[in-house]
Amino acid sequence: MSGSRDASATLRIGLTLPSFREDPEPAFAVAAAAEAAGLDAVFAYDHLFRRAADGSRRPAIELLTLMGAVAADTSRIAIGSLVARASLRAPAVLAHGFDTVARIAGPGRVIAGLGAGDAESREENESFGLGFGSLQDRIAMLRDAVGVARDRGYPVWVGGRDPVIREIGAAWADGWNRWGTESGASRFGAQAADLRIAAARAPFTISWGGLVLLGADEREAEAKSQRLTPGPHVIVGGPERVADALRDYADAGADWVVIGPVDSSDPENAHMVGELVSPLLRG
Repeated sequence: MSGSRDASATLRIGLTLPSFREDPEPAFAVAAAAEAAGLDAVFAYDHLFRRAADGSRRPAIELLTLMGAVAADTSRIAIGSLVARASLRAPAVLAHGFDTVARIAGPGRVIAGLGAGDAESREENESFGLGFGSLQDRIAMLRDAVGVARDRGYPVWVGGRDPVIREIGAAWADGWNRWGTESGASRFGAQAADLRIAAARAPFTISWGGLVLLGADEREAEAKSQRLTPGPHVIVGGPERVADALRDYADAGADWVVIGPVDSSDPENAHMVGELVSPLLRG
């Protein structure tokens, strides 16, 4: 079953920014490289910190601050969130933040991706004295956030795997993002097809994103893999192998593919995606 992406429409390609650090300069460098490479958007994560493999806390750059700074530092490329967590900010505060980023960026450059947060985010919330609540509580917060953020001049996507989140997307939002390779392209395509049928708004955007370890060729990808030891759900390879994996999601119905490089601070990923992967995907 396919999500039935319009075959005549150009597949859009995004790249995630390096958010888990104190220094914002690499994010600016990656965004500039992505814009120069002809990519369509860069996306930022929304975390207060992240646990490293050794158990230490990795710092995180605040989402809306980073989006606004990147918007001011670029001129064409879109800036999105994957995803702003509804449990971290009141709905009006979140919408006001996106409104401000949109004023900085100019028309057509902001994508407001919203989510409920997963179980791994509990520690972040509670470390800062914020409630986390049950999944039902967080989904209610997401519904409220989407209700306030929509119809403000920029598209609102929801991100998440729970069927209720997809229902919120179909009823209220302009798009849906599915992150990760765990369920495969076929399952993603079935969900995308159901959403297109159920969506109250048209066009309804379907996007897929996941972690990628990309080399200029297979030998470089293998060397990177030996050095960085990616997890089991990372797409690893040279341009042809990565493009083949991403094409599975495009063929299953994705209007966008969002690439999350494991070595996200390296601007060379943007050049490789733009010059080597994009022509294979869009050709």
